Amino acid sequence: MSYTKIKWIILFLPTVTIGLWEYIRHQFLMPYLSMEVGNWLSPVIIYVVSVTLLRQLFDMLENTRAALDQERIVKGKLEERQLLAGELHDGVAQSLFLLGVKLDRAKRMYADPHVQETLNDISRTVSEANHDVRQAIADLKHVPRSGATEEVSLAYRVWEMIPLAGVQTELDWKLDDQYIQPEEQAELLACIREGLLNIHKHAHAKQVWIHSEGNQNGWQIVIEDDGEGFHEQSLQLPGRFGLKITAERAQWRGWTFALHRQQERTLFIIKGGHRDE
Repeated sequence: MSYTKIKWIILFLPTVTIGLWEYIRHQFLMPYLSMEVGNWLSPVIIYVVSVTLLRQLFDMLENTRAALDQERIVKGKLEERQLLAGELHDGVAQSLFLLGVKLDRAKRMYADPHVQETLNDISRTVSEANHDVRQAIADLKHVPRSGATEEVSLAYRVWEMIPLAGVQTELDWKLDDQYIQPEEQAELLACIREGLLNIHKHAHAKQVWIHSEGNQNGWQIVIEDDGEGFHEQSLQLPGRFGLKITAERAQWRGWTFALHRQQERTLFIIKGGHRDE
């Protein structure tokens, strides 16, 4: 039932009810009911009708208003995402594209092999950064498939990032959203995204596993792959800015970030919320 229909029913139902009662009373009940009893029954009937019918209509009205308010909130968030995506496209993405054009021009100007190697390294880094920004823009423009009026869980948002790894990925998510603060979730998703992108770019893996677990005392997320892998020294290699930024994000939030090899697999581990016993 629409919002307008509910309002009209609420306005006219008491009037129609009392009019119908008075008609029945005067046409059929006058020999049986005194004037005083009839007058006393009028408000009682209005009250009964209000409780039984108008209460349901008021509940429907409140639900409709709540749904409209939620829709306005979601629409506002989507507009903010679109605005941010536009700013990224017009700012960072365009600057990276222009930088790539200048690097291509510089490579044609200098024949020195060492200069060419350095420019190629810079060009690869710019290309990766441009790809990441384009992916971020696409993510911001994307409307979650779970529905615009529903809260999207952390597990679902991680599941949507699985294609970033570029290989078959299994998700075993046992971490409840309540153990990670809302303001921390964006940072955590950025770290997970970086881990998956690194697997896609460097690991040459065939299989990826994402595990999570936690409780009120702490949580842990592990991204595991069977690729070539990284070592702790990889954080210091040129061009590995994503891993350095991930380490800085974790340190800023008070988390623990580790990247190491174990039984021919690479483990990308983030721990947080742990308390000293």
